[in-house]
Amino acid sequence: MFDYIEIERVEKLTKEEFIKNYYKPQKPVVITNQIEDWPAFTKWNLEYIREVAGDKIVPLYDSRKTDYTKKVNEPDSQMSMSDYIDLLKKGPTDLRIFLYNLMKDVPSLKSDMRWPKLGIRLIKSLPLVFFGGEDAKVFMHYDIDLSNIFHIHFDGKKQCVLVDPKDTKYMYRLPYSWICNEDIDFDNPDFERFPALKKIRPYITNLQHGEMLYMPEGWWHYMKYLTPGFSLSLRALAGNPKNLFQGFKNMFFIRNYDNWMRKRKGQAWLDYKDEEAFKRTNALLK
Repeated sequence: MFDYIEIERVEKLTKEEFIKNYYKPQKPVVITNQIEDWPAFTKWNLEYIREVAGDKIVPLYDSRKTDYTKKVNEPDSQMSMSDYIDLLKKGPTDLRIFLYNLMKDVPSLKSDMRWPKLGIRLIKSLPLVFFGGEDAKVFMHYDIDLSNIFHIHFDGKKQCVLVDPKDTKYMYRLPYSWICNEDIDFDNPDFERFPALKKIRPYITNLQHGEMLYMPEGWWHYMKYLTPGFSLSLRALAGNPKNLFQGFKNMFFIRNYDNWMRKRKGQAWLDYKDEEAFKRTNALLK
């Protein structure tokens, strides 16, 4: 197992405290007691979401490995929000809602939240939600746009594992992608097959209802739902000019090239990326 570092936990922060202690040094932190004045703090749970959004058709993702016939972030299936919540309550499921702009479909939800005033300019058109059932896992990845993220959890408990971008070279990252080799089990890593992972030291925390995790630019994250629940992610563009440029390059050039190569070469393209990830990463150990 990994030798984890517990992510620091602090109570409500001022703008000055957040910028000085976490944003400028790009350090993750769990902030508690920050959203108690939001109506969402008392209102938002799975049943409330069913009430206001039960008829919406939502995108669903499962735990299967990347399929070359699909574009990056293309959903595996869909169903109504009401049926999906029923599924969550029946027991463990690997089906997740990922990167869904629920407030675009249900604008009334915007009145339940407040935009955190912590000194960074959040993109108000992209409040994205993520849902999962017990034991559902979000693959280890970092965000394509290298944004700063406030990740706020509701209704349940969720485990979050982060990895500093300084350790990217040991993560078996797939070329032209923002994920690592999909055979890596971050709950039980195989250090014999993936020896470079012994070089990293991940950060870990468990989020409960109303707690907010700050994830700095380009940090890897792996999420596991310990109970059914959902989270809201608010994002701000990268403050580091190098990261800002790389984020735009990822979104508008590299992602399109990867999709084109999947269509052109099929499974052979994905196999090539896996092989290259092993070759490049393990070469660092010699």
